This record gives sequence, C-alpha cells and structure tokens, in this order.
Amino acid sequence: MSVSDPVSRRIKRRSRGDVQTLVLALLAGSVAVAVLTPLLWVLNSARSVPLDRFFDILFRRTTLDIFLNTVVLVVAVTALSVLIGVPLAVLTAQTDLPFRRLFTVLAALPLVVPSYIGAFAFVSAFGPRGELADALAPLGVEQIPSIYGLVGSVIVLTLFTYPYVFLTTRASLLSIDGRTVEAARTLNHTRLGAFRRVTLPQLKPGIAAGALLVALYTLSDFGTPAIMQFDVFTRIIYVRTTARQVDFASIFSILLVVLTVVILLAESRIERGGETSAYVNRGTDRPGVVRLGRWRWVATLFPLAVASLALALPPAILFTWLGRSTPELAGAAVDFRWEFTWNSVTASALAAGASVLAALPLAYLSARGDGRLSSLPERASYVGYAVPGVVVGFGLLSVALNATPFLYGSLAVLVFAYVVRFLPQAVGTTRSSILQVDPQLLEAARTLGKPPLVAFRKVVLPLVMPGIVAGAALVFLTSMKELAATLLLRPFGFETLVTYIWQVQEAAAYGQAAVPALVLIGISALSMLVILGRERYDVKE
Repeated sequence: MSVSDPVSRRIKRRSRGDVQTLVLALLAGSVAVAVLTPLLWVLNSARSVPLDRFFDILFRRTTLDIFLNTVVLVVAVTALSVLIGVPLAVLTAQTDLPFRRLFTVLAALPLVVPSYIGAFAFVSAFGPRGELADALAPLGVEQIPSIYGLVGSVIVLTLFTYPYVFLTTRASLLSIDGRTVEAARTLNHTRLGAFRRVTLPQLKPGIAAGALLVALYTLSDFGTPAIMQFDVFTRIIYVRTTARQVDFASIFSILLVVLTVVILLAESRIERGGETSAYVNRGTDRPGVVRLGRWRWVATLFPLAVASLALALPPAILFTWLGRSTPELAGAAVDFRWEFTWNSVTASALAAGASVLAALPLAYLSARGDGRLSSLPERASYVGYAVPGVVVGFGLLSVALNATPFLYGSLAVLVFAYVVRFLPQAVGTTRSSILQVDPQLLEAARTLGKPPLVAFRKVVLPLVMPGIVAGAALVFLTSMKELAATLLLRPFGFETLVTYIWQVQEAAAYGQAAVPALVLIGISALSMLVILGRERYDVKE
C-alpha cells in the first residue's frame, strides 16, 4: 500500500463531508424559506398600502400605545417566567425537596392548559361577577380589584408559559458535570457561590432558550389579551383582519416581525455570552443534592402555590360550568362528538412528526456549523413562531388559492401552518441536545471510515433522541391548542376540540365548552407525561 493511499482516503472523506455539509445547508435553507412563506402575504399587503396611508397608521398615538402595551406585556411575562421557572428547576433537580418527582410533573403541567382557557377561568373566578365576588358579597365587599387589562394578562400568560423556562433550565441542570461544582467547593466556595460562579453560567443557554419561547409565545398570543380586554398587536390584528382592514393588519404584523427580530438578537447576545463558560458534558456524575435542612418542607409552599393557581383553578371552574344550564347554540350547531378529539390528535401528531424532520437540519447546522451564517436558517424559523396564527392562516389561504389550489381546504395546509408556528420548539430542544454531545465522538466515528450521515445516525442521533422527543411533544401540545390558524385552515367539515370550544364560547354556552376543554387538557397532560417519563431520576439521595 502506497503512502498516498491514506492521504487519498482522507481527501475523499473530506470531499464527501463538504458535499454533505452543502446539502445540509441547502436543506436547512429550504426549510427556512418554506416557513417564511406566510410572510409574503404580509409584505405584499403592506406594499399595496399607499405611502401616506402607511405613515398615517404607523405614527398614530394608538399605534404607539399598542406598541408599548405589547413590549411591556412581553417583558413582564418573560421576567416573571424566569423568576418562577429557574427556582422550580433548581428545587426539583438539585435539592432534597419532598415529593420531588411529583413537583416536577406539577411544575411542567401548566403547559398543557391553553392560555385562553386559563383566561376564561380567571375571569370567571376573579372577574367583577366571578366566583370570588359572589363569595365576598355577603361579607359586605361590593367591589374587588379588576382582573382585566395588563395585570390579568401578565398573570395568566406567566402561569401557563413559565414551564418553557422550567423545562429547558432543568434539562441543563441534569446535564451539568458534577466535577466542576465539586472543584469549586474544594476552593472554599459556598453552595451559593459555586452556583453563581459555576452552575449559573452553564445554565444561561437553557434559560435563554426557555425565555425566548416565552417571549415569542406572549408576542403571538391573541386569545388571552382579547379575553382580558388588553390592546396589544395580536388582538388588534385579529380585530382588523376580521373587519377586512388589511392595511392595519399588515402594518401591525410587520411591527410584530420587527419585535421578533429584536427578541432574537437579544437572546443571541445572551447565548453568546454564555458560550465561553459552557461545558460539554462527557457523561460524568451530576452534582450532589443540596440539603435544605429545616427549610425542606417550607420550600414546598412555592411549587404548591404555583400548581394551585395554574392547575387546580381552571379544572375547578370547568367543573362548575358542567353544572350550569346554558342556552342552545344559535343555528342548532352540532353537539360535541368524540370525532373532534380524533381530528385534533391526528393533525397535531402529523405536525409533530413533520416539525421534527424539519428541525434536524436546522438544529444541527446551527450547533455544529462554522460562522454566523450557519445559524441564519435556524433564526429565520423563529419568525413564524411570533407571527399570529391568524396572519399565518390568511397567508397560507392566499398561497393555497393563488399558487396551489389543489391543496386548498386540505389537511396538509393546516399541518403546514402548525409547522410554521411551532417549529422553533423542536429546533430549540434538538439544538440544546446536540450542543451537549461531545463533537469528538462524531470525529472518532468518521476516523473509522464512517460517512458523516452514518456517523450521525449511529452516534449522535441516539444521544439527542430525548431532545427530539421533547420537541415533538411540545409541538404536539401547542398544535392541539392552536386556535386562529385552525379556525381558518381546517378542511371542510373538519371540526376539532379548539374550534368547537371557540364556537360555544362565542355563544356563551359555557356548559357545552366544559367537556371538550377538559378532554383537551387531559390529552395534553398525557403527552407532557411522556416527556417527563423519559427523564432518569438518578439524583443522589
């Protein structure tokens, strides 16, 4: 064998790797372009608005007020979600908190409750004519503080979105190498000092990923602000769109995209700031348990209080709705059928599978690519998450009618809308898992002659599978709860849980909304248990 043979093989392997990297980049770029398709409707609509009309709408005082309301809501919900999610993650992952496994499940389960159902529950409980007001009336209390507006919106959205921060932070905690923490302790650092100097820098990417999802969810939600009567961009876009005021809807949608870009840039700076101190876990032991001592049982009050507001209150209100007599629906609408449940599950499962396939090239290219351009397709995919579902729905309706009429009214368009909206959830969890895998493992497989794709399938894929499953479950959860896009894009005669709930809610037939709402929460809870069931509770006791 000549000396040139090994060199020739290395050159061939490098050539194959370059070609496959190019194919990966093209595939990721194609996915990013596809999910940005609905924005073409927004840009085209805005372009058709006369310039004087555009600036008249843009610089109105009401536009400024809506802009400030939106920013304040996003900042407040994100900050409170971090203040709730991070302590809960630390308590359940690194302390001897009693019933740690139970509180882990309870802390994650609020994610299964649609925020608009939570908003209805809070209004029913704490509104001017709610359960609390009725209970206090015999005591001489004639008026209670209003739940409507900014305060109610922040409370509801925080309670049902903080699990994003909790799950991503807890995943990072479970991946930390315990040797670094113990090394800090040997240098006479206290537990708090070791956490601040060693653990917290490694948690920044996980916290930032969860905070990003919270911020983008808050930015795109219209159900909760609508119920709480708080004017933000999403509520106004929905109102203007249903009133066929396309100029207002398109301009406000562009402003939402601008806010999305700002949030993505802020998250990117935080993540880059944590990269220098990030450490790849190589399978070593996790840190020991922090003993809470006499505060052990007192610490349970925090997760109990959060669980009571987020998990106990909504079902309790729903069960009270079951006992109320409600008027018949206008137009003799169909009664609830279990077929609606199957339709919801089918569409959401298809969206979860499609999102995972689309997320793999985006996440891998972003985590392992060279240069800032490698993360561009991943960043572009987050834009669709912030665009309101009603805008995505109208955008895809326009595409289906004008470019692909054979897909109009099909399930494929609805599934694609879910992928556009929730792909970042699969990308975020998959990318976090890929970053935790030592790159040397893949290089070792390639030195043994394995092509990059084979090495990825045999070495990397099994290690990142928990992140992939978590991402698929998150997409399934949020697809089950998506309202606006489902209303606009569902096939003819294709009724789902959320569309039926919205119909009966609009008719104020709360009793008829209780059963499908409880079913929706129950199915979503089962999918969340799948995520939590994959965790290994190997914390040292």
